Formats: sequence, C-alpha cells, structure tokens
Amino acid sequence: MRTESLDFLRKMVETPSPSGYEQPVQKVVREWVSKFADEVRTDLHGNVIAAKNPKGSPRIMFAGHCDQLGLMVQHIDDEGFIYVNPIGGHDPIVLVGQCVIVWGPKGPIKGVMARKPVHLLARSNDELSKAPKISDLWVDIGVKDKKEAESIVDMGDPITWDLKITELRNDLMAAPGFDDKTGAWVVMEALRILSTRKFDAAVFAVSTVQEEIGLRGATTSAFGVEPHVGIAVDVTHATDHPSMEKKISGEVNLGKGPVIARGPNINPVVYDVMVKTARSKKIPFQLNGQSRATGTDANAIQISRAGVATGLVSVPNRYMHSPVEVISLKDLENCAKLLAEFVMAVTKRTDFTP
Repeated sequence: MRTESLDFLRKMVETPSPSGYEQPVQKVVREWVSKFADEVRTDLHGNVIAAKNPKGSPRIMFAGHCDQLGLMVQHIDDEGFIYVNPIGGHDPIVLVGQCVIVWGPKGPIKGVMARKPVHLLARSNDELSKAPKISDLWVDIGVKDKKEAESIVDMGDPITWDLKITELRNDLMAAPGFDDKTGAWVVMEALRILSTRKFDAAVFAVSTVQEEIGLRGATTSAFGVEPHVGIAVDVTHATDHPSMEKKISGEVNLGKGPVIARGPNINPVVYDVMVKTARSKKIPFQLNGQSRATGTDANAIQISRAGVATGLVSVPNRYMHSPVEVISLKDLENCAKLLAEFVMAVTKRTDFTP
C-alpha cells in the first residue's frame, strides 16, 4: 500500500468517531480528500461529500460510514466511577478489562472498563455464569471522587476503546473501528485513483455518519446527492476462523479480495458490471448471497427518492464489533481498485434498469 494512503488509514483509526461524534475523523477525511477532489463539502448532518467531475453522467455515489461503536457517559457516582450507555451494538463481555478513552471537554482521559473480580464472582455460580450487562460495568479514570471527575468529564461525553493499530503477519492489521473506517477509506482512495483519469460519470465519495444507529447519514446524503447509482462499502463477516458457520454465512476469507453482494438489496445490472469489471481487470473478488436487506448503507441508498441502482462491496473482517477487528490491507487496495474500475466501465449510455 502507498505510504501516504496507509498513513491516512492510520490517522482515521486513531481518531475518535462514535456515532453522532464523528467531527474529529471527518476533519481528517476533508483534509485528505481536498488534495484531489474537485469539490468537498460537509452537509448539516455531518456527512463529508467529495466529488470528481460533478457535472458528469450518470451520478454515482460511493458510501462508507466513518462512525464506530462507542459508549456515552451517563452517570458519575460519589467515588468518581463512570457508568455508561452504549452507542451501537456491543457485546458486554468484550468490554470487560479493556483500556478506554473518555473524550472529555479538556481532552482525552485514559481509563479502564472494570467489573467485580472473578474471585468474588465465583462465590455466586449464577453471577459467574451469566454474561454481564453494560450497567454492571464501570469506567475507572483514577480520580479521587465525583468532584474531580466532574472537573474533566461532562455528561454525554463519548468513550472509545484505546484507538491503536496492531500489525499482524501477512499484511493483516487489527484495530477497533475498522467497521467501517475501512469503508470510508476505500471510497476516498477510489476517488484518489480516479483523480488522474477521465470518465463520463459524476462521482461522489461520501463518508457517512451514524450508520451504527440506523443508517442515518446514508439516508440524508443519498437524498442530497440524488445518485443514479449507489455503491455502499462496508465490512462483512470473514468466516475463515473458528466458530463460524459457512453454511449460514457463506465462505469469506481475508486476503482473497473484496466481497461483492448479490440479492434483493442489489441492482442486477450493478452486480453484473461489478463482476465483469473485476474479472476483466483481474481484481480478486469473492461473492456472497444476501437474501434480505443487508444492514448496511445500501439499504438506505436503494430506496432514496424514486430509487437508486444499488450495489454493496464489502471488506472481509474478523471479530466485528470488538477492539481487535482484523482486516487485510490487500483487500482494502483491491476494493478501492474495483470501485475505480467500475466507474471507468460505466458510460452515459449504461442502462441500470433491471
């Protein structure tokens, strides 16, 4: 991967963006994409919309959501321990024992997510065998009391896991927030690739907000962009690790390329052009059937206004919604290449009517 593009990915991952609190990472996106986009704007919802050849035809929208799971400060007790509510879908077991960061008004505050020690849980078989609730956990930031905590923490402050990337073997990386900062990275990288080419389409790369709490950013940005074609880029469950049921989720492997979805959420012409393009350009890809609405920005884009010809391209991801999501850099690069080549394959005469 290009050094500059990898640096952009790192900066995105290391910048907080819980749903509704995406402003810091969107600043990173704007600074990066402004180097090569024809237009860059941020709408009232917080979506960053970057365009190349904005007067072209057809209008193609790429969408990757920049928001990540998070927590919110809900209560501070007399001893200064912080109780939280979730932003997005958490597995409480994954939270226990994690280093976290409270993004307070005066700057980031390091903390740990704690619960009663196992020695004491063991005294009650029921308590030890049950999965904890988020309300059973608390954040310890090392303060003396409530007064000290309230001097640096406000109600509603967002909390994230410790935002860092761990490099693994074979071009794999682990980090929190790859769902779906990888998608936002892909759509902007595809726009960068296209910045040196000529094509018929108007291309809008959108870093959407609030996907984790209801596909909200895709809903509003698609209405504003009014695309003819919309491609959502998200992560999907890799099934190349223990406990995954391939007969239920399909076969998806890290390092074997982006995953092209097929199903009722997907326009058949978009699917055909995507697959033919991948084959002709020798871009590795995988296929996955989605028998219902996909749970991604594609859902919202498909039914925007009078309807949009929609596709979904996904990055294989192990351990989704955890602080150790694992992705392949090769998959990211090939995903961006696929989107760029899709644009090159589309002309003014391409008919996306099923």
